[in-house]
Amino acid sequence: MIVVAAIALVAVMFFLPKVVVNEEDKAGLASTEAAAGASAEGHSPDDGHDHGAEGAAAAAHATATPEQLMELSTARAKYNKATDTQARMLLATELADAYATASQYDSAGYYYEQAAEARGGEKAYKKAGDAYYEAFTFATTQESAGELGAKARAMYEQVLKNNPSELDAKTNVAMTYIASNSPMQGITLLREVLASNPNHEKALFNMGILSIQSGQYDKAAERFRKLVEVNPQHVEGTFYLALSLANTGQGEEAKALFNKVKSMSDDPALAASVDEELAKLN
Repeated sequence: MIVVAAIALVAVMFFLPKVVVNEEDKAGLASTEAAAGASAEGHSPDDGHDHGAEGAAAAAHATATPEQLMELSTARAKYNKATDTQARMLLATELADAYATASQYDSAGYYYEQAAEARGGEKAYKKAGDAYYEAFTFATTQESAGELGAKARAMYEQVLKNNPSELDAKTNVAMTYIASNSPMQGITLLREVLASNPNHEKALFNMGILSIQSGQYDKAAERFRKLVEVNPQHVEGTFYLALSLANTGQGEEAKALFNKVKSMSDDPALAASVDEELAKLN
């Protein structure tokens, strides 16, 4: 959903450290600010774990529907009533799925983690890592981002230990480091991903966003141009390529791409952003 993704992306860009990501200069790291990560809106106090910092807040998550909340309540009741360990672990996955459906990703991560630790397996740890990472992308404070990023890394480390070629997991680990006190470690990991697969969409997109964040629109344009070559239907990549070009004096190509974005999506929020950028170029 582009609207939700856009909200998360705005948070990411606002909080990410202003790192310099050009290939030649690794020395220009600015001080770390904070990260994007997740809030746990609408949690019930009896969901079985302490949310800590990530439970504090925020309107970044989509509000769960009454039907989703009912499903969540039912899954939580079944989990709480279970006494057999094996059944409880199976129900932990069901409960995690319900939390994920309700956009309460920190709790989803917690229960996926319980299931992964009981059963093991790369896929189980990947689901836990993905949920914690999704929570991380909505975080509203540096503290919650740090906690959620660390949880995501711990899950992904279990994945990468057995499958170092899981590049999506490696890319997400990189972004949690970029939002930590070790941003250069994240940049290094993103470069490793692109060295392994120069067409990796998520790594290209994140490197482009980081270039925008550090004001390097020429570098950003390179990343996003490559991304839309790999995937011509990448809506956000096309938008940010246009934005990068607009900021490097290539207004005519930027206009054409902004208009292309409007034909690629019927998202009214995205259309409004495009119109705003086009107005600046006219």
